[in-house]
Amino acid sequence: MSRKYKFHNKDGLYFVSFATVYWIDLMVREQYFSILIDSLDYCRKNKGMEIYCYCIIPSHLYLIFRAKENNPDRVLGRFKEFTSKQLQASIKENIQESRKEWILWIACPDYYRD
Repeated sequence: MSRKYKFHNKDGLYFVSFATVYWIDLMVREQYFSILIDSLDYCRKNKGMEIYCYCIIPSHLYLIFRAKENNPDRVLGRFKEFTSKQLQASIKENIQESRKEWILWIACPDYYRD
């Protein structure tokens, strides 16, 4: 799947969906779900993301949004980048995560490089 979305009408309303790496079901954990919600809220309040609808499923997100400043690629890119880093850090620090080593091995190959 392409990592870059094509926004031909910068002031338009867009439906996007994206999944976790290898469709890992991260959002079954309240801690990770909260990170996703907090990131959406931050982008709404501070990055000009107008959120019309979203649906969070254990391994992916559906989102209908518009960017107030006609920069949907930038807003969505910052959202995904920030959220990804927050999720990775949370997984690494979560001592109760039973799948920690597996998730980090699959989703964060740099974590295991020397």
